[in-house]
Amino acid sequence: KVRNIIEKVQLEGDKALKEFTLAFDKVNLTNLKVSDAEIEIANTQIPTELMEAIAVASKNIHHFHLSQINTEKPVETMQGVVCWRKSVAIENVGLYIPGGSAPLFSTILMLAIPAQIAGCKRIVLCTPPDKNGSINSAILYTASFLGISEIYKIGGAQAIAAMSYGSESILKVNKILGPGNQYVTKAKE
Repeated sequence: KVRNIIEKVQLEGDKALKEFTLAFDKVNLTNLKVSDAEIEIANTQIPTELMEAIAVASKNIHHFHLSQINTEKPVETMQGVVCWRKSVAIENVGLYIPGGSAPLFSTILMLAIPAQIAGCKRIVLCTPPDKNGSINSAILYTASFLGISEIYKIGGAQAIAAMSYGSESILKVNKILGPGNQYVTKAKE
């Protein structure tokens, strides 16, 4: 089943993504990308307490991951030969964030903050829409809080395929992170 989904997304791009969203999420989307207006509306629907908790968690996660940055000291292995290790960020990463009954907005913090600290230039987020074609407000707020604006209403194996191979709307990424069901997990293999 997963192989068929991946192959269809590779061949048909956005058309397949919309068909799978209709079949699996029961919503007919015209646009896969979350609009700025949708993000603005979501930001008004978040309780102040949750905003404050997200800010505190963000600060703590950022502080923790900053401590992992190492500056490697060059080593002269023999006269005139200097060696060192250099960390280079993955340029494009995709985050898969489950929606459903328990939207994992905290996962955005735990994945995006280290990616930002590492220097990833582009962070894409995919998450399934609800039956109204909307994304959970806490997910949108958290992504917006971290400066992530490339958010797509796509879930399941089709989201992994889109981030892996690209489509008309989504440019492929170099690495995909985040939890998911058995279909998402199999698609990552």
